[in-house]
Amino acid sequence: VIFSRYAFASAIFASSFLQFPLQIATGFAPNVRWLNSLAAFLNPNGVWYNIILVLLIVFFAYFYTSITFNPLEIADNMKKQGGFIPGIRPGKPTSDYLDNILTYIIFIGATGLAIVAIIPIFISGVFNVGRISFAGTSLIIIVGVVLETVKAIESQMVVRNYQGFLND
Repeated sequence: VIFSRYAFASAIFASSFLQFPLQIATGFAPNVRWLNSLAAFLNPNGVWYNIILVLLIVFFAYFYTSITFNPLEIADNMKKQGGFIPGIRPGKPTSDYLDNILTYIIFIGATGLAIVAIIPIFISGVFNVGRISFAGTSLIIIVGVVLETVKAIESQMVVRNYQGFLND
């Protein structure tokens, strides 16, 4: 549930963050030497670009999830409503457990997103293709949009086919 909305944003933020110096160097300040050297260093087909992209995807995944998901608040709400995780005491131990599990889930999701973001660049380099018309971030956006569309269609189908106790 978390990664259907939040982790996709980390790949988008990371690629946008890396494209920013290139856009500034080519569009607004073509004569600034240090900005041009930074743009050359962040060449989208280069090794450093890919390394920094992977690191930024992982960073933004952890950062964005830490802002939007508060394990302490979830644990307190569970405790107030009488819910619990079997084998885990309510309160602080539940919060620690959720934080630990969330760390693993974020790492796995960010790794998967990084792999998807790097695949087109890797294929372009291995098979000596000049330029692939889509990037990994485009694939991630397409998948996110398709997932959200399927969810919306399913919810509309449930509402349309719902028969309550008053409808006989």
